[in-house]
Amino acid sequence: MNLDQQKSILTIALLAAFADGNKDDAEREEIRRIAQSLAGDAGMADLPRIYQEVLLRRTSVQAAVQALSDPMHRQLAYEMAVCVCDVDGRQTAAEREFLNGLKAALQLGAPQTDAFDREADAIVDVAEKAVPLSVPVSAPIAVPVATAAATATAAAAPSSASDAELDKSILNYALLNGALELLPQSWASMAIIPMQVKMVYGIGKAHGVELDQGHIKEFIAAAGVGMTSQYLEQFGRKLLGGLLGKAAGRTIGGLGSAATGMAFSFATTYALGQVAKRYYAGGRVMSTAMLRDTFQNLLGPAKQMQSQYLPQIQQKAATLDAGKIMAMVRGA
Repeated sequence: MNLDQQKSILTIALLAAFADGNKDDAEREEIRRIAQSLAGDAGMADLPRIYQEVLLRRTSVQAAVQALSDPMHRQLAYEMAVCVCDVDGRQTAAEREFLNGLKAALQLGAPQTDAFDREADAIVDVAEKAVPLSVPVSAPIAVPVATAAATATAAAAPSSASDAELDKSILNYALLNGALELLPQSWASMAIIPMQVKMVYGIGKAHGVELDQGHIKEFIAAAGVGMTSQYLEQFGRKLLGGLLGKAAGRTIGGLGSAATGMAFSFATTYALGQVAKRYYAGGRVMSTAMLRDTFQNLLGPAKQMQSQYLPQIQQKAATLDAGKIMAMVRGA
């Protein structure tokens, strides 16, 4: 895959990200940061410009598909767009309309797309059932509250007897999500965010807080981890690293070296889990700014940890298949 083809697929992924028109300022800013980061890492100087063109609607699907003559690349572009649309839940009417137009522009028919659509829908369905969609109104709601005394109390909170168990659980989720990122199947990364949601749900429950998906996603966003932007970063690094993906029954690239894989999601998941543990152990009193600062402070050390655990991540990746991934998201 050459540079122009990579740009086209990234453009289509960005178009998919903005198809529903519901991205807030924070998410748009995070997507812009990712475009700049990927551009710097890959020498793709015009990727930030492509982001601006997508945001301002100065480019289109029809323009993006021109560089994609290989049927495998076209199918991969469609699969990535589906994943981007599905990453924050079921597709909206606008997203379905976008995907139908993309399918026509890519000249893909049902034989090329039906199987993947079913796989993606299955992950969304399982993810919705893994964590409650809602909890009783009387249940505590996770809303950051900013008070100096409260944040100081949270920071000084003593370790509980369950800390070791929670740390082990967080590490296991991080290892699993690192492994998911190393898989060549283009839908595999869709399971990363549902696993993060399950992790936060378990941490809250361990501290006596019953959470639903809406509250958990608000907490994840408050920590500075955007749903769509996180997936775009995972996808972009896999694409540029040659790790994507399984299209038309064949693999584009391969698992590659550990250095190429980066296991980006290990660090994000581990840092997010540690922030959640501190937040719920401290009585949910950390401000949004403190949540974000804590997450960023933990992310650096977590990225260094991933090299230590790389053999386990690769070993776990070698054991995963669609059935096991679905079972883990479901909680079986």
